[in-house]
Amino acid sequence: MYTPPLFKPDRAAALGFAQARGFGTVCVSDGNKPIASSLPFILTSADDGTPLAAFHVARGNPLANFADGTSSWLLAVNGADAYVSADWYLSPDQVPTWLYQAVHLTGVVRKQSEQELGPHLDALSAKFENWLAPKPPWTMSKVTAPRLEALKKAIVGLVMTVEEVEGSFKLNQTKSEVDYAAVASTLLQRHDEAAQTIGKQMVALRPHLDYNSSTPVSVSAD
Repeated sequence: MYTPPLFKPDRAAALGFAQARGFGTVCVSDGNKPIASSLPFILTSADDGTPLAAFHVARGNPLANFADGTSSWLLAVNGADAYVSADWYLSPDQVPTWLYQAVHLTGVVRKQSEQELGPHLDALSAKFENWLAPKPPWTMSKVTAPRLEALKKAIVGLVMTVEEVEGSFKLNQTKSEVDYAAVASTLLQRHDEAAQTIGKQMVALRPHLDYNSSTPVSVSAD
């Protein structure tokens, strides 16, 4: 991943972003072309602290054939993104851009054992069911045993041993404070959830700015 230094998050922030997002695109080369699938995942860690990304695919998915523990895979995790018009800056001679957050995890992938698959599915559903609180969480116990076994036989559990963590959080860090605040303020006012999310991330990155005035300016820390 190409990442200018100002856009590069530290390893902990990149892994935290990937874990919170929990959805990405896995990709591997079949020798002639890349093959990929979009899927949910959960991050854990090995005893030595090495990150592990667990996910699963349909048994008929060709990706399963490359989970040999030696082929290098990519898991690309994208967050919110937003277009920025050059008209939103206060300074002249600006150009449009696109703001976004993305993390790439790279490593070898192996197949899960039958004993690993059940706990993986439980952990995966629990993670996302928690997003729906206060709704009582759905659990695998609500599926009859024969149906659950049939479904488990139709999928292949996979685990990536994450060897490299890369990230790019492009949030207009190269811009002056007045231009930065002007763009963040505009994004926050848009009726676009992704744009608002990027605006909130920008505010969190530079909380000392005034994002409410018509001409945003830096305010005193007092």
